[in-house]
Amino acid sequence: MIRILAINPGSTSTKFAVYFERECVLNKTIRHSLEQLIHYKNVEDQFEFRKGLIIDALVEEKIDVDSIKYIIGRGGLTYPLESGVYRVNNLMLEHLQQGVMGHHASNLGPMLADYIALQIPGAQAFMADPVVTDELQDIARFSGHPMLERRSIFHALNQKATARIHAKKVGRKYRDLNLIIAHLGGGISVGAHKGGRVIDVNNALDGEGCFSPERSGTLPAGQLIDLCFSGKLERDQVRRMVLGEGGYVAYLGTNDAREVENRAKSGDEKARMVQEALFYQLSKMIGEMAVVLEGKVDGILLTGGLAYSKDLVEYVQKRTAFIANVFVYPGEDELDALAMNALLAAQGEVEVKEYQGRK
Repeated sequence: MIRILAINPGSTSTKFAVYFERECVLNKTIRHSLEQLIHYKNVEDQFEFRKGLIIDALVEEKIDVDSIKYIIGRGGLTYPLESGVYRVNNLMLEHLQQGVMGHHASNLGPMLADYIALQIPGAQAFMADPVVTDELQDIARFSGHPMLERRSIFHALNQKATARIHAKKVGRKYRDLNLIIAHLGGGISVGAHKGGRVIDVNNALDGEGCFSPERSGTLPAGQLIDLCFSGKLERDQVRRMVLGEGGYVAYLGTNDAREVENRAKSGDEKARMVQEALFYQLSKMIGEMAVVLEGKVDGILLTGGLAYSKDLVEYVQKRTAFIANVFVYPGEDELDALAMNALLAAQGEVEVKEYQGRK
């Protein structure tokens, strides 16, 4: 039986799970307080701390670690690469440690997978569909100025997993479908999937697209420039404004979409308007991706935590039903998605690729 350990490091948690093929036999989430993390200069420096927590938990749960031969970590900010399963190699580890595309908790995923694999005879370490997955068609890279090329940074792991689940549900191959997939979480990404590739998608990390519970999305460039040079905010403050303290946080002081929805239903007019503005902007983005696919869309898929909202789903359906049917796959299980990719690699159903750095 193929045994898999999947690891998903987040900014304030470390999630991991053990699978016996498709059966999850252990699923753990370890929360990290600000006091535990504050003295680390960057997330990569948290490696020893998080590694110890995972190993201790596996021992405590009496998991036969030596029987696990496939360890897969959520992929981080390497140089851009195509979708797929990648073997963790030294160049990948070096780039993640350096933060060549930025510092993010997911950088720890392949690092932790590699370390644990090295302790187990015959074990292998992988990553799959990292956030820097880049399959953009060339015309989608133009921003309007040659100094600022559009980048593909999005929720690739969940979007790709949802696409495969949907394809199986409708009895089709993913590569034969044209899909618009919206991942709806603390950040929002909307991708145009054609022929099994994401040919256009907003940069959900750096501030592009609709606003979300935590991110500002696309902002009026002129006003943003004036603010940056006004002397009112430092560089890090502007970055937080765009990435962690925008959207619902900026307008309403919370990143909890359920709280916003409850406030809206209780008569809070501002909450109602802000919530509707998010739904409105999301619907517009779906319309943009329909144009990318020339109107030939086999389905609009909504996934992520916000997809549990009936109000959001009904609003998007009303605005976009003329494009294609809307299918809802609420929530996200990145550990399941990682394990599925590791199992496909173990069974030889997908090619295991080698990371080579810059394209």
